Amino acid sequence: MTTGGRSDAFDDDELIKAEFESMVEGLSLDESAPTTYLDELDRFEDQNRFTPPHIAKRGIREQIQDARKSFNRWRNNRQSENPEDGSAL
Repeated sequence: MTTGGRSDAFDDDELIKAEFESMVEGLSLDESAPTTYLDELDRFEDQNRFTPPHIAKRGIREQIQDARKSFNRWRNNRQSENPEDGSAL
């Protein structure tokens, strides 16, 4: 180590420069390719986009009947078969 820690800072700078140069060596500046990295990235995002599931629409009568059935199942659950059903009174 030299005075003031200058040697360590210099070694870190050289290490960073060497790593950057090794990364840049692998890059190609040839623009004749049909696609670019950004094109490939956009294509990747389009393919991996979330598509929500299609939920069939139900009438208000069916929704009320389902709610009534759920309430009756909850009310008649004497054995506490599903204690983690999210309801608490």
